[in-house]
Amino acid sequence: MKVFKFGGASVKDANGIRNLYQVIQKKGGQDTVVVVSAMGKMTNALEAVVEAYFEAPETIATHITQIQAYHFSHIDDLFGAEAKAVKSQVLDLFQELKDFVKTNKSPNRSFVYDQLVSFGELVSTTIIAAYLNAQGIETIWLDARNCVKTDAYYRDANLDWEKTQAVIKAAVKRKQTIITQGFIGSDSNNFTTTLGREGSDYTAAIFAYALDAESVTIWKDVPGVLNADPRVFDNTQLLHQISYREAIELAYYGASVIHPKTLQPLQRKEIPLFVKSFVKPEDPGTSVSKGQTLIPYMPCFILKKDQVLLRMSSLDFSFIVEDSISAIFALLHQYQMRVELIQNSAISFSVCIHNKYNRLPELIKELESKFKVTAHQSVNLYTIRHFDERALDRILNNGKKVLLEQRTQETIQLVTT
Repeated sequence: MKVFKFGGASVKDANGIRNLYQVIQKKGGQDTVVVVSAMGKMTNALEAVVEAYFEAPETIATHITQIQAYHFSHIDDLFGAEAKAVKSQVLDLFQELKDFVKTNKSPNRSFVYDQLVSFGELVSTTIIAAYLNAQGIETIWLDARNCVKTDAYYRDANLDWEKTQAVIKAAVKRKQTIITQGFIGSDSNNFTTTLGREGSDYTAAIFAYALDAESVTIWKDVPGVLNADPRVFDNTQLLHQISYREAIELAYYGASVIHPKTLQPLQRKEIPLFVKSFVKPEDPGTSVSKGQTLIPYMPCFILKKDQVLLRMSSLDFSFIVEDSISAIFALLHQYQMRVELIQNSAISFSVCIHNKYNRLPELIKELESKFKVTAHQSVNLYTIRHFDERALDRILNNGKKVLLEQRTQETIQLVTT
């Protein structure tokens, strides 16, 4: 059993779906689980529906109409005169979305987010399954919400591994091509949950782990894993092989090619991961498996933009010790802040965070009742794995002001303006 994952960029339009078919025909076939994201920027478009739901309800219908029209245009392109049946299936999904908007009573923004945004994956996989079947690849559409069982921590749900493995093993039969959704699952009440932004890679790893798959392949619009994001850094190079441990470190620090939670399940069962180009599927790409740390060995650069650096000190100049740090982390968890970097001294505590859910004002208000707080917003966090002085100069020579620096033997992190 192989597991393939296709992201939104690879299925952004009808030509992308045709290319997916070609990849599956050449590299997949039976005994393949295909995990697919929402088409193109549809997650962003559905996030706008969530925003409209809370801030401008009168615009919801316009947003949904535009999203539906986007999908219908690609259905027409793919199916021509046979498009009516596929549109009918997709219309049923859009009706579910509209019904939720009309009947929901929950004010929980994260809950609403998961119920609405999940339709991106449901629609894309419905279209793709129909297209593969029309092209002669017998395909079974599988609702990931029936398989991926989680808690109710909406927008970043935690997996129930035991239940999930049992359901997947029962649902997926051998000698089949399965199309399912990345990113989504369900809680004990069967409400939809999501696994965190870009969580489709994690879904692929979940299915691979449960099925003891021979491999996972993530099909991307890049040739593999590079030593830096080519949209940010010049002269990037392809990494041919990465150890599991190194890939986990890179993902943890924010390398965007692989979702951070993807690697550990694969490492546990030594399932190799391949990152390949869906444009050039014959190219070798990058393999993640046991072996050398990096081939070739070189510095790797990661940038996280638009971070927040908080500096806290006690109001009475007492030490920042265990109880103070515990209180700070309790608030960071309460307001759903992702912690990227921490540093403390006797009388101060600094933390670089990602204000993912725009709850910073609430957090600062709480913190100011106990600490003196200074907030530096819109800062950048640079991480260099296997750094040397030349790599460090690439960052510092651009005139950036360093607000915080932290080094270990293999990694340096810099918070800059």
